[in-house]
Amino acid sequence: MPDKDPTSEYLAMRDAAAVVDPAWAAVAVRGADAVTFLQGLLSQDLRPGTCLRTFLLGPRGKLRAIAWAITDDTSVILVTESGRRQVLVDDLARYRIRVDAEITADDRPVRMVVGPASDDVLGVTVPPHGWVASGDALIGDITFAGRTRRVVVGEAPDLTGGVVAGSSAATAVRIELGEPVMDVDVDEGTIPQETGLVPSAVAFDKGCYLGQELVARIDSRGRVNQRLVGLRVTTNVIPPPGAEVVVDDAVLGTITSVGESLDLRAPVGLGVVRREAEDGRSVVLRWAGGEVPAIVMSLPMGG
Repeated sequence: MPDKDPTSEYLAMRDAAAVVDPAWAAVAVRGADAVTFLQGLLSQDLRPGTCLRTFLLGPRGKLRAIAWAITDDTSVILVTESGRRQVLVDDLARYRIRVDAEITADDRPVRMVVGPASDDVLGVTVPPHGWVASGDALIGDITFAGRTRRVVVGEAPDLTGGVVAGSSAATAVRIELGEPVMDVDVDEGTIPQETGLVPSAVAFDKGCYLGQELVARIDSRGRVNQRLVGLRVTTNVIPPPGAEVVVDDAVLGTITSVGESLDLRAPVGLGVVRREAEDGRSVVLRWAGGEVPAIVMSLPMGG
């Protein structure tokens, strides 16, 4: 969505409610075996009535897609980044052997409503980690890092009570929360523990799923060499995505998403950096033609 008034839009997401186009798309998996089929592939424990974040991993445990799963008795609607929808469809289809489950791209619109008044705008009450139907739409709770959020799949009720938020405000809030985007902040070479999303996306008490071995091994015995962090710039210059994160002339990573945080009153970014860049450490963000000082922050970044 285009930017009109980023300050008002940001404040609406913090204090009221804003409608966001997150560039997400849906995949529908329907049939008598839909839930059990996906239980063997996805990292989350899919229980009817829930809306939960999940990973689809490759056989070696690297990311293929990050999604939200809206689960019913005989269907699962998976919401992921638009650019990863076909990957999700193709990967799931590859493993669909002798099961009663149809996998299709769901062309219904996907929007997000963000802010404490989200349910007032939607005219529904969505239970924590759950979902409700409203007309032809499914509305799921995707609250993350304390920020109330709803995902709406389908034509929602009248949303004119919410401020329409553009990309600048939406990106700033996403960065503050520490929510990575596939092919922007993380990619197919990323290990789940590097994303910071494992607590919300992995059920360690469920049965086996695709790529589980690496996730379980790191959780029980190891640690990753790099991780997603927040970066708060200590001047008023916004660095470009791709700027290097430097400590004592050693490049420890790159900044991948940038924005301006009103709560922190500073430019902010996300970046995957080596573990030597500890929380609170001063770094330099360097690119051709410029550099700025910054501080490594844990996620989410508080105001």
